[in-house]
Amino acid sequence: MDNIFYQLALVLVLASGVGLVVFKAKLPLVVAYLITGLILAGVRLFDLGHSPVFEILPEIGIAFVLFLIGMELNLNELKVLGAPIFISAVGQIIISTLLGFGVARLFGFGAVEGMYLGLGLAFSSTVVVIKMLLETRDLTSLFGKLSVGMLLVEDLVAVVVLMLISVNGSASGSGIQSFYPLVFLILKATGLFILTFFLSKFILNKVFEYTARSIELLYITSITWCFVFTSLAVYAGFSVEIGAFLAGVALASSPYHLQIQAKIKPMRDFFLALFFIYLGSTANFADLRTSLPIILVFTLYALTVKPLIYMVLLSRFGFRKHTLFQTALNLSQVSEFSLIVLLVGANAGLVSAAAISIMAVVAVLSITISSILISFSKRIYKPLSHFVSLVEMKDRSHHFERKAKNILSDHIIVVGAHRVGHPIVKYLHENGVPFVAMDFNPTIVHELATQGMNVVYGDIGDPEILESLYIESAKLVICTASDLSDNELLLNIVKERNKETTVVLRATDTEHAHILKSLGADYILLPEKVSGDYIVHQLKHYWPEAHFNDGIVFDHKAISSIV
Repeated sequence: MDNIFYQLALVLVLASGVGLVVFKAKLPLVVAYLITGLILAGVRLFDLGHSPVFEILPEIGIAFVLFLIGMELNLNELKVLGAPIFISAVGQIIISTLLGFGVARLFGFGAVEGMYLGLGLAFSSTVVVIKMLLETRDLTSLFGKLSVGMLLVEDLVAVVVLMLISVNGSASGSGIQSFYPLVFLILKATGLFILTFFLSKFILNKVFEYTARSIELLYITSITWCFVFTSLAVYAGFSVEIGAFLAGVALASSPYHLQIQAKIKPMRDFFLALFFIYLGSTANFADLRTSLPIILVFTLYALTVKPLIYMVLLSRFGFRKHTLFQTALNLSQVSEFSLIVLLVGANAGLVSAAAISIMAVVAVLSITISSILISFSKRIYKPLSHFVSLVEMKDRSHHFERKAKNILSDHIIVVGAHRVGHPIVKYLHENGVPFVAMDFNPTIVHELATQGMNVVYGDIGDPEILESLYIESAKLVICTASDLSDNELLLNIVKERNKETTVVLRATDTEHAHILKSLGADYILLPEKVSGDYIVHQLKHYWPEAHFNDGIVFDHKAISSIV
């Protein structure tokens, strides 16, 4: 049946059922979507090749993802991270293409087809990585920003490659005329970036300032802008990813970008689920037995060798081994863009159907395994950290990998210096209390450092960075991170090194609070409860004058709720 409602209902019922099993197994939901696609590819309940569900809807999900990512772009970060991102991404593409070419030749593929397979192996999946960063809440971390930046560079390279393939296929003669399409592509890209800047600076802010008077109108206008600009980019010969990303970049400086993001995220999740189901359905099992050796080799390459290449290249810029490991692990899969490159090659008569099937299975396998590894990255980092140390350059230090200014004693450690933690570090700084703050968002670290605060970049999952916090001599540790596993890890490390330190941890609910309390936390921070208690306290003492006491009270009653 080609009825879209029948097909959509069938797909969603199957995805929900598999999703329940995967969720019970504590695996990322992207695995459930890929398995759903594999089931559809094997059972063939309807014609997947001409399905209205898979022809249009998945691409909308991709557009929404990149649109939202573009709105979070910080141009100041690009100045600092631009060189590592560009050099590492391009370097990895060149190395992986050549190595993949060599492997394909060993398995009997021709020179041209081998080059296509090697090129397909070089690209990582933008959509998968962003989906996993969203699930693990690591999108604003340093390794999250590095991952997204390199993926966007890969997408740009893929677009250039696709244009070169088209130029090579359509050029009837030789000479300078064959280079016209490439020159035209560069001019179009320049024009697209200039247009993005012009609209952002002179037009869009005024448009959204007017439409923001109605939340519904703001929502519709933002989606309209996303589709219009993406269509313009596609018409100019660029990918949906690049068009949607630039559409988001144009709104990055808008004061309404947070409201827009909050409205679009639910739609993004729905369409993105369909994309992963579609990706799983592209696997072809017909020639699996004969192609199994090269499929396994390519999958193993994507999961091990490609991350190693990224770690070696990034280490040249002085990133710590935890950042190297997390970034490389994020990029350990084959992209959906790889299939597009091979399909274009097939249309030009240069790639066989067998090569496309191989890359499709490699993509599904590598994405599934990579998603699981990313979700358990904190557990697998420790046993692999000694291996990562072999490529880390300890004599170099990147700008964001800053350490504490000096040796501290009898100080306060604040882990998480953004929303809940910012008033605390501000109070400590203004009152001359010795402290060191740690945050995994490099933007927050940079802002606090420019204000003269003692702040370091780091993640609770990185044991090495904890060395620079001087836990052994700290009097108080305050963690505003809400993740239960992160709090457990921090609590264990603090109690091992300094049993006399008072530890204040944040919980999302009373159940987590009781768990942390039983593990030895001295105080539990419940922001929602504290906020309500504080207002009640102010009402009791200052109503009916309604003149609340100004300032921040820093004591155990004000910042914590004892369980």
